[in-house]
Amino acid sequence: MSLAPRLDIRQSQSLVMTPQLQQAIKLLTLSNLEVEAFIAEEVEKNPLLDASAVREVATPERPEREAPAGADELVAGTAPSEDRGLDLDYATESHQQDSVADGGTGPDGGLSLNGAGSGGSSDTEGLDWDSLADDAPNLAEHLEAQVALILSGTDLTIAAHIIDQLDEAGYLTVPLDEIAGRLGIPLGKVESVLKVVQSLDPTGVGARDLAECLALQAREVDRYDPCMAKLIANLDLLARGELVRLKRICGVDDEDMADMIRELRGYDPKPGCRYGGEPCQAVVPDLFVTRTKNGWGIELNTATLPRVLVNRRYYQELRHGPQDKGSKAWLADCLASANWLMKALDQRQRTIIRVATEIVKQQEAFFLHGVAHLKPLTLARVAEAIGMHESTVSRVTSNKYLSCARGLFELKFFFTSGIAAADGGDAVSAKAVKSAIRTLIANEGAKILSDDTLVELLQAKGFDIARRTVAKYRESLGIGSSVQRRRARALAG
Repeated sequence: MSLAPRLDIRQSQSLVMTPQLQQAIKLLTLSNLEVEAFIAEEVEKNPLLDASAVREVATPERPEREAPAGADELVAGTAPSEDRGLDLDYATESHQQDSVADGGTGPDGGLSLNGAGSGGSSDTEGLDWDSLADDAPNLAEHLEAQVALILSGTDLTIAAHIIDQLDEAGYLTVPLDEIAGRLGIPLGKVESVLKVVQSLDPTGVGARDLAECLALQAREVDRYDPCMAKLIANLDLLARGELVRLKRICGVDDEDMADMIRELRGYDPKPGCRYGGEPCQAVVPDLFVTRTKNGWGIELNTATLPRVLVNRRYYQELRHGPQDKGSKAWLADCLASANWLMKALDQRQRTIIRVATEIVKQQEAFFLHGVAHLKPLTLARVAEAIGMHESTVSRVTSNKYLSCARGLFELKFFFTSGIAAADGGDAVSAKAVKSAIRTLIANEGAKILSDDTLVELLQAKGFDIARRTVAKYRESLGIGSSVQRRRARALAG
């Protein structure tokens, strides 16, 4: 065996993720709004992309006439290599409406899946309600505006630093000695400025814990007597429902204790949350599902989809103009990139429609009767039914929302594990079991249901479920144990 260095030629196969394949995979995962932002970036980089044009739309009922390569084929690299333009023939192509409210409806008022509906949105855009929202100040701005009227000089600097250390709930999470050391001033000075901050609106801001926050609010309304002070100092006993012990510590009777607890409930444990924080963002559906005379109508929300085409006319102008070798290569790359992007966008829409159609087919009982009829469903089952890879279905169902008559749901909502039926029949969805647990506890009445009792009631409904599973589902719903619910009811009484 020779140990000398030598050169060998070997042949091997490997999967290479080209930028185009990575782009196709990324588009499947993005929501409609994220795709819109992605396309805006591509339009800036590629002059052959025209964002003002009307884009071709995929519908579930369109025949497979020379259908482009599937999503799996694009990812696997087996799609045809010929460069076909995706420009529209407006005489033959049909278009989806921008939303459910647009004019293309079926005979019964539902969405038309055959593209026969005509009409569209008017030239006048809808009112932008977000632009009408007040630019309300956040917590720091609200406090700084108040403290500027009270303090000045060094005290104002200390107060601004304290305000900067408050969390979103209005609590001071940094020790005062650390603030004093950081600013190089005596601790007593920081404490005196903190009292000024704690006197600002909203009452309770600047507290270092829940007890101090409630005490500040009690002082504000002149309710901080010795009995209330003892109650606030023993909030842990109140949380455990040890009312007998609390009455002995506070030295009050049942009526006074109930009155103090009622007073505490009127206080705000997180006063800073009234200000600031990120504004609530409404979830925009990617799909609409409606009931029609012939079944179910499934439509993409094209109001949030980008409208972009390859500008062939501009390409021809550039192509026949004076060019050097480098310019021709750049123009060819732009055209290839634009065509690939159009194919990927078109196939993304077709893939989403195929997956959503299969989900509606598998979970039709949910759309008809509600969550109690949700069936167990896996990604593999949907992938097998539509002839796609499981990873493709997983990407399609990520960050996508479906709007139907029952509300707005993430596509992942429809994939759930199963619980065996007590009578040996079909398995039931875990979400259906959770719904049954929530209903039983909501209607438990004066008698608090233990987990063992819940198991018996669920088995009577046909759910073969263990006690530990009931406890796990109950906790995931944010429902306390029977002991906790009994204590809460005692406090409420």
